[in-house]
Amino acid sequence: MKKKFYVTTPIYYVTAKPHLGSLYSTLIADVVARWNQLLGYGSYFVTGTDEHGQKVAQAAAQAGLGPQEFVDSLIPAYQKVWNFYHIEYDQFMRTSSAKHKIGAQTLVSTLLESGDIYVDVYEGWYCTSCETFVTRGDTPANNAPSCPSCNGTTTFLKEQTYFFKLSAYQQKLLAFYAKNPDFITPKERFNEVIRFVEDGLKDLSISRTTVPWGVPFPGDEKHTIYVWVEALCNYITAVGYGDPKAKNCFADMWPADLHIIGKDIIRFHAVYWPALLMAAELALPKRLLVHGWITVDQKKMSKSAGNAIDPYYLATKYGAEEVRYYLLRHMPITQDGDFSTTNLEQSITSELANTLSNLFNRMTVLANTHNLTTIQIPTAWSVPAKEVHAACDTMISSYNEHMKNYYIHLALGTVWDFLHIVNAYFHAQEPWKLIKSDQTLCMEVLSVVSHSLYAVATLLLPIMPYKMMELIQGLGHTYTYGIDTLEIMQINRWHKTFSLTLIKPLFVKIDQERQMVAESESKQEKPLIHQTNSIESDIDIEDIKKIALHVGYIQDVQPIAKSDKLLQLLVDFGPLGTRTILAGIKQFYTSEQLINTQAIFVYNLKPRTMMGIQSHGMMLMAKDEHNVPHIVRPIHKVPNGTRLA
Repeated sequence: MKKKFYVTTPIYYVTAKPHLGSLYSTLIADVVARWNQLLGYGSYFVTGTDEHGQKVAQAAAQAGLGPQEFVDSLIPAYQKVWNFYHIEYDQFMRTSSAKHKIGAQTLVSTLLESGDIYVDVYEGWYCTSCETFVTRGDTPANNAPSCPSCNGTTTFLKEQTYFFKLSAYQQKLLAFYAKNPDFITPKERFNEVIRFVEDGLKDLSISRTTVPWGVPFPGDEKHTIYVWVEALCNYITAVGYGDPKAKNCFADMWPADLHIIGKDIIRFHAVYWPALLMAAELALPKRLLVHGWITVDQKKMSKSAGNAIDPYYLATKYGAEEVRYYLLRHMPITQDGDFSTTNLEQSITSELANTLSNLFNRMTVLANTHNLTTIQIPTAWSVPAKEVHAACDTMISSYNEHMKNYYIHLALGTVWDFLHIVNAYFHAQEPWKLIKSDQTLCMEVLSVVSHSLYAVATLLLPIMPYKMMELIQGLGHTYTYGIDTLEIMQINRWHKTFSLTLIKPLFVKIDQERQMVAESESKQEKPLIHQTNSIESDIDIEDIKKIALHVGYIQDVQPIAKSDKLLQLLVDFGPLGTRTILAGIKQFYTSEQLINTQAIFVYNLKPRTMMGIQSHGMMLMAKDEHNVPHIVRPIHKVPNGTRLA
């Protein structure tokens, strides 16, 4: 029986479609699972959705749906994007499922029996957006702190809740951290957690009486289990916890080998979750991988910020595996990574098309042109060939070491360092000349490059599984998931025969001319701001072209504190993503009148900051004879993001 490797993603909150940040976590998990398959492990990969809580209930009500119907409607969007990006999870865990509810209640019942839970009154601040208790104590109710995670407003709560004796586990947690110095990667995040616990822990509120959409609290159905506590339980309920028939499965799979999370939820996973498991006398996960945020213009990507990027749109424009590579290579695990389409296009052109794909194409075209497609093993290797072989050894060793620490971006860096060596070797040897003067040496060059690309393709199978399968097949070999491993494939024993086949280019350069045209058009689409105190003067068609009017779908509306006029709209522009737009219509429209409706917006208006919030566009309005504004809308529903012609 294969040794298991159990890896999880955070479960995603289902109030909106997946964005690039949620894709990033899931990609890392997919790569880790595939890498362990290459190492010969039986990997088990769980992802899923967090479907309870006040925020979900509110979103469902705004959509005019029941909570279960609402969350059911959003699941296909996640599964569609994951499938499009070739993410092969073993289980999609939903917290509204019956088995999860039973497992979460089982854990809480165990803690009740052990005396680790008591009843008291919670008095403090709560962020509905993050479903997070922000403070507890005597903070005045008129002095609301901002949420440390999303910087949003908080609400003062006072209600009876059940508390978990978190404070009793402070020293046990510190002892566990000391005994397991590799528990959290990277080290900087681990140090933050240790400092937090050393400063002292307060008992944790683990139930709500005002949030009926949740898992009923065992023995007291006036309460529901605090959404974060029951959400964390998904890691154990996914593998059978709470199900008497699945005891053997749970014993085989738990503890998890790796939880992959973003840095904003580290406290829940590194402090609260281990303490809950200790109290239940369950094993702790072996390791946490805590990655940074994907930012846009150095700002965290999020629905509320209005800068979320649609991963489905990126995949259709650039290719799923191209985006996989870019995110994993250029978004470092250890810190935040700033995303831009310019960098994505440069990466595709320079690294994938020029350095990797072009090397294979040049070799196979040369071989097929001269009918030298079967590449035999040389009887002896020349010094330059041995140098490339040694560099290949170094690459494989470094790649393995980085992957042990889950530094995928560094592992990929070693591969491209090696590819530059192979390209330089191919260019220096000039096989297109050797084909006429020294065919034996020419065949050695082709063998060196083929062995090098075979090693590269094998290491990159977890990153770009379908493209690298094509490359391996183009070299005349095969790979079978679940059977072939690095050991079986012996990727750096240069003893293989290759049969080179012409295939379509693996990666294509981004058309530079198209890119320049697109940039030129983008510059032309700066807003035309024209003020006049008289009747408007005539404009020509070029002026009209400068204004980008798009149809947007209003997903959410929030009032702006201390403003009698402004509302904050979250607007979905389809493939263009979502944006935050402020509109001075608070006196004329309620949130209910705006949510789930379409309107027309100036999309390319220069961002403006009002009341400390940046607005990325403007809603079109028309005033009647009483000076009352009316929203300009399409007569019939059209796709979100449609540009007016």
